[in-house]
Amino acid sequence: IYADPTKRLELYFRPRDPYCHPVCANRFPTSTVLLRVRRRTKKKQQQLDAEKQTQPEVKFEMEILGIVTTVYKFQGMSDFQYLAVHSGPDGKQISMYDEVLMLKPEKEEFFNRELPLYIPPPIFSRLDTPVDYFYRPDIQHRDGYNNPPVSGENLIGLSRARRPHNAIFVNFDDEEIPAKPLDAAVQTWKKVCTNPVDRKVEEELRKLFEVRPVWSRNAVKANISVHPDKLKLLLPYLAYYMLTGPWRSLWVRFGYDPRKHPEAKIYQVLDFRIRCGMKYGYAPNDMPVKAKRSTYNYSLPITVKKPVSHTVSVHDLKQGLGTSAASTSKKPASSRYKLKESIYIFREGALPPYRQMFYQLCDLNVESLQKIIRRNDGAESECTERDGWCLPKTSDDLRDSMSLMIKQIIRSTRPALFSSTTSSEEGKEQLTYESGEDEDDEEEEEEDFKPSDGSENEMETEILDYV
Repeated sequence: IYADPTKRLELYFRPRDPYCHPVCANRFPTSTVLLRVRRRTKKKQQQLDAEKQTQPEVKFEMEILGIVTTVYKFQGMSDFQYLAVHSGPDGKQISMYDEVLMLKPEKEEFFNRELPLYIPPPIFSRLDTPVDYFYRPDIQHRDGYNNPPVSGENLIGLSRARRPHNAIFVNFDDEEIPAKPLDAAVQTWKKVCTNPVDRKVEEELRKLFEVRPVWSRNAVKANISVHPDKLKLLLPYLAYYMLTGPWRSLWVRFGYDPRKHPEAKIYQVLDFRIRCGMKYGYAPNDMPVKAKRSTYNYSLPITVKKPVSHTVSVHDLKQGLGTSAASTSKKPASSRYKLKESIYIFREGALPPYRQMFYQLCDLNVESLQKIIRRNDGAESECTERDGWCLPKTSDDLRDSMSLMIKQIIRSTRPALFSSTTSSEEGKEQLTYESGEDEDDEEEEEEDFKPSDGSENEMETEILDYV
């Protein structure tokens, strides 16, 4: 426990009881001294009132052994403790440990016995410190909040209304597209855009949308340096968000409808996932590409809760958060929040930073891939929700070619993984599976691979920031 600063020290009151719930101690830094105190006694004879009485002579010796830098303090409650017992006919509690615990291999009769019902709790409370909870009659929401419609299913209400960012969402089958932002989005951005750096960022983003009417958020982050909290407010001011179709999860300039322009084919999105598994020739933990998420990152009761970033207020944004703040950072202000190009551009000979990536077709910088995309240039007749302006199965052909390139890269860096492969044709056949296979073993991550700077690819869940 001491070797891992994120762990909490556990204390079991009944160590041999598997149903015992521990209490946890938090780790604290300290600067105290460890003393060794010896108490020496020496008997001394004294004559008092003509009677002999023994009075000991006490002497203390102290020695400093060292400095203590870390202490563990049990500050929480012991929580509920469940015992495997049941009530007998006379009301007396009878232990069930010998009946429910299997300490050795048992025969079938052991499992078919009639026993009193005992169901231990599936989980104990995750809170071990007392908190004050005051029951309130109703939750006070902000103005403009409407309760969700009640359906026949069970409805779990929200503890608070979502913070609106005033983005406009468009589905592929919507007839009209917005030509201007919502008034609330304009007012919100004008409220926080109070310094020249913010106005410069706004102008840079306008130029990006003039050059290219469709952008992903990661592509924007790789081209301009802007704080993520300000980008959340700036994007709804200049573009709308596509929910479905070939341009899903992308931001489109107001007034531009990619469904009516065949040249918008190059801006379509490609959901690409690196294929791994034994049928592809290598296991997930053999691939030097980091998984975006891991089950090991979940916060458990025995781990210290990760510090939560402070809520950003409008006042903080007005003071230039993301432009002049954090002056002690090593990176200059012009590139402090910029991501590397690999976060949105695919190049031959380079591995993607994550196992799942969202690329726009124009960002696939490989000539062979562009030939696949341009197979029907000038002959686009219909824009479909699945393939957009491209020929059917274009996405599948792109994934097959990209997977083959990635396998060749891994083969060159780790040839031992493919020593049993008899021919390159067999490897190509392995890569003809549909992409997006289940990646159940992605928890294992390579520590020596360093992905590009910046946050994880969050285009898939970007909508949650704006709902």
